[in-house]
Formats: sequence, C-alpha cells, structure tokens
Amino acid sequence: MNLRRLASAATIALAAGLAGCATWSWNPLVSLGIMSEPANKPTPLGPVTGTVLPKAVWITQVGPAGGFGFRPDVEGGRIVAASADGPITVLEEESGKVVTRADTKKKLASGVEVGEGRIIVGTLKGEVLAYDVATGKEVWATSLGGEVIAPASVSRKIVVVRTADGRIFGLSLENGQRKWVFQRPMPSLLLRSESGVKAIDTNVIAGFANGKMIALDIEDGSLTWEVTVANPRGATDLERITDVAGLPVVDGPNVCAAAFQAKVACFEIQSRNQLWSRDLSTALPLAGDTRYVYVVDDKGAVHALDKVSGASVWKQDKLLHRKVTAPLLVAGLLVVGDGFGFLHVLSTEDGSIVGRLATDGSPILSMVTAAGGAAVQTAKGAVALVRF
Repeated sequence: MNLRRLASAATIALAAGLAGCATWSWNPLVSLGIMSEPANKPTPLGPVTGTVLPKAVWITQVGPAGGFGFRPDVEGGRIVAASADGPITVLEEESGKVVTRADTKKKLASGVEVGEGRIIVGTLKGEVLAYDVATGKEVWATSLGGEVIAPASVSRKIVVVRTADGRIFGLSLENGQRKWVFQRPMPSLLLRSESGVKAIDTNVIAGFANGKMIALDIEDGSLTWEVTVANPRGATDLERITDVAGLPVVDGPNVCAAAFQAKVACFEIQSRNQLWSRDLSTALPLAGDTRYVYVVDDKGAVHALDKVSGASVWKQDKLLHRKVTAPLLVAGLLVVGDGFGFLHVLSTEDGSIVGRLATDGSPILSMVTAAGGAAVQTAKGAVALVRF
C-alpha cells in the first residue's frame, strides 16, 4: 500500500475516534486498514467501591451522530446539541425541555459552538452555518472548501474554524465573511482530529502537525508564537506522526499540550520556555485543575501528572481498551466515558473509580460541564444532564 498516495487523495482518515471536546483512543494502523482490530479485549468492568452516585436528571433525544464526534455546548441556561441528519436542538439546561429545534436540511459533521447568541455548526462539504440561539433561524452560511469536523471557537465576534486539512479560518460572527486564513505545508499523513482550536480573548491556540503548538492573533490570523511539543521520530511516515491533536490546557501564564506517539509538555506562554515534558502518547484533549494535568493515553489508561514538575501522581489502568474519552472535571471529580455507554467517575486524589453510570449502550461522544453536572451526548443521539 502506498501511504503517500493514500494521504494525497484526502486528509488521511486516522480517526482520533469520536468526541468534540472528547475523542476516543484508537489505533492508527487499524484506521488505515493495514491491520485488523488488535487482540486486546476491553477490560471487564470491576466493582465500584466509592460512594459517588451519578444520576441522569433528564434525557432528551436529539438524533444520532452518524459516526461523527458531536459535542453539546452551554450558554445562558440552555444546552444546544446537533446531529448528523441536520437538526439543531436547544434545550432548557435544568429540565431538558426542547425550547426550539432548527432543521438545517444538511448533513452535519461538527458541532456545536455557541457564542454571543449564535450557534455554529459545520458540514463535510466545507460549509459553516450560523443560527440564532433564540429563534433557531439561519443567520448566515459560508463555504470554506474543506471538511469541517471540529467544533468552532468564538471570541471577540470572530468565529475560528479549522478544516480537516489543517487550515484555520477567522470568520465574522455577524455575517460569516472570511477575515483571514492560516495555512502551512503539511506532512503526508495527518490525524483526522475533531478537537479544533481554542480561542481565548485575542489568542487562537491550536495543535499542529509534526508536534507543533501555535498561537495566532485572532484579529488577523498572524502567527504570534510557536513551540515544539515533540519532534517526529521513526523511519516511516506513520511512525513520524506526532500531531498535537487534542486541545491544550491553558493555565494562567502556562499552557500544556500532548503530541500523538510522543510527549505531554507544559510551556510558559510569554517566554515559550518548556517547563517539563513526559513521554506519554495521546490524541485526546487534556484536562487540568490547580494541581494536576489529566491525560487519557492511547490504551485508555488515565494519568494525573503534577502540573509543576510533570511527575506521575497516579495512573488508573482498569479501563484499558474501552475506547475511553477525554477527561472532564466536574465538582472536584474526574469523569470519563467509554465506547460501551458507561460514564466512570474517578477520584482526583488517587484515580480510584468511585462511581459509574450506564447510559444507552452506545459510545459516549462528549461531555461538557452544565448545571452543576455534565451534559453528555451519545452516539445514538441521547443528551443527558448527569449530576454526581
């Protein structure tokens, strides 16, 4: 098989699994069809010894994900979710009652981002669509000429969108007009990432190919800084994939990110000096609190690393090969989902599993904090508010 030819046909579908703000662990050789599913079986679930009792306060159906990593978003007491067949559903955060539902009449592949009264979603045909969160009416539509599978990010009335081929666009929130585009030469193989970018005030922070993390000025898309999380290693293109695919964690003056098949590293933003690095591979977004950076590695083990030194504090390996999602911090607890419809609640002190909740049996796509708990979306199309 000519991997270079396969990559040139389209941005290589090395799916970093499913999930917007959370994606699955995965094996790139399986995704390419070079080998069959590995012999590693999902770790059977053991008993839960803790006292945390997760409960679904409400559950509402919004439509199946169709293989994409949809993520709900929360703004102004409302939870907004989308599905592959086109509907966008706005729910009351406390009750799950449907406030409004807009049918885009298009096949969606990413969503959602809600910012300043607008709902932003994307399509495989490269369209970015904006809807009014109050009325559900379309405000504008813009074509970017590349698959939009990652949620957008909004700051300073600019919508920042990343296409699957690695280009980053800045669009006017008011009318969708293109303000700028950032692009650079890319390696022959890329991770097909659904993590997107993070717009914070005047900065756009994004992971990039070949182990790079960059920051752009949100007003004009100019490169303001760049650091190397990890350098590519190996003899083949596949071995040299070190994309920073998951969203980084920004902690005041510092930022932490992870490179696939390589490292997790933290940097001082102003000086770009590396504070520490640790050999650990993931293509998932990170999470962080005042003490630790939390990482789900490629096998599904959950790690807590000391934010100051990078030293390992604990490791939870009882969820190996269960297609574990990126971690989410909720009320002092660490929550992950898996590919079999379970939510697992971990103690941030020692990583022990202190609670568990079965959902609809389909993969957990993503989780975001909402109403004192987490809004969870599944592949079958359920959105639930879970409290602990």
